[in-house]
Amino acid sequence: MHPQATKTAAQLSRRGFLLGAGGIGAGLALAGCAPLSASSARPETIRFYVSKPEVIGYFDTLIAKFHDSQSKIRVIRDSTSNMSANFVRNQPPDLGCWNYNFSMVSFVEHGALSDLGDMSEASSINPDLWPLLKQTADYPGRRSAIPYSITAASVIYNKQLFADHGVQVPTTWDELIGVCTTLQDAGVTPFYNTYKDTWTIAQGLFDYSIGGMVDVPRLFTALDREGTGVGSSSSVSFQKDLAAPMAKVTELTKYANEDAASRGYGDGNLAFAKGKAAMYLQGPWALGEIAKTTAKLDLGTFPLPMTDDPDDRKVRVNVDLALWVPEASRKQEAAREFLSYLMQPAVNDKYNRDNNGFGVRQNAAPTTNPTLEGMQQYYDDAAFYLGASQLIPAEIPVASYTQSIALGGAPEPQLRSMDADWSRLALRSA
Repeated sequence: MHPQATKTAAQLSRRGFLLGAGGIGAGLALAGCAPLSASSARPETIRFYVSKPEVIGYFDTLIAKFHDSQSKIRVIRDSTSNMSANFVRNQPPDLGCWNYNFSMVSFVEHGALSDLGDMSEASSINPDLWPLLKQTADYPGRRSAIPYSITAASVIYNKQLFADHGVQVPTTWDELIGVCTTLQDAGVTPFYNTYKDTWTIAQGLFDYSIGGMVDVPRLFTALDREGTGVGSSSSVSFQKDLAAPMAKVTELTKYANEDAASRGYGDGNLAFAKGKAAMYLQGPWALGEIAKTTAKLDLGTFPLPMTDDPDDRKVRVNVDLALWVPEASRKQEAAREFLSYLMQPAVNDKYNRDNNGFGVRQNAAPTTNPTLEGMQQYYDDAAFYLGASQLIPAEIPVASYTQSIALGGAPEPQLRSMDADWSRLALRSA
């Protein structure tokens, strides 16, 4: 573990699983780059790990095109290895393409990923995105990963239903409640919710409500600093800072489908595709599923307004994929060359266009998906936030707590439990 004098116990508590110090030490000791010789008779073979199942075929096609473009590097795609075990055994992939979330934290904070800051691809990244990576995991003085794709999520709405009932996209909380009331009075379900699958509540109602009212980075920085002291008497806590958003979550559940408790993600996609609700709190990953039922449904997106100031509106984002090269790879030069190929504007922009992502480079092309256009300006203006559920350790069952609130439970006991869980994790790390 690298020395970080300012690291608090609470910061350590929310950093996911920890790799064995001996394994990491061995990995760092063997770090290095084998020289890449263009005149070598045999091509250099690198292992490329892709974590996202739905785009494995897409990357296989890119690998084939890369092979056609040159002859000195060959790429073997891997999607089945145990990444933690491979790092400990000093056998990580040469290049990784992963969701930049808790699964990456230990690798980054133990210094197991090389510094990519000297690459021109790092310099091309939209500077507003680096804080997102740092908020999740950081190693001082390094660019441990380069973002490849950003996913933005907000309210998906049925434009035809809005037009049929004379309602406009709301820009304030009062306008949102007005839209819900108008739709409900006309016999239209405002929101289709799916409480059976708890993750849909966490990434939806929970994250959208908090992100629309709270400065998420500031909150979690303060929680880290408070550490074991988080509770009813601390300067910052879940009880204090999330009370108002959770009260509004309770309010919004009044405008959901009556059978939300027994409905899951698949049910929601099907019902929304059939026009059974006007709004749906899901990300762009749902669009393909919706289109399987109704291909030409006229949909749009907008950030959920949680205050009466339109300027408070933001969209939820996550670093859907990021590229990184382990210190322990002996083929870093070849890995960097393939990384550079993947980051070419023509390749990177096409990936995001084909997979409903937002571009990561300063000159990246805007989205061409009409449904996502409602989020483009917010993305361009950096009016976005990482979902709070992404920043809470897996040991804290935030999705279950939020489910209890959505099903009618009082928010206060759930928020007290989150405070207690946070403090206990901080104490364990200390």
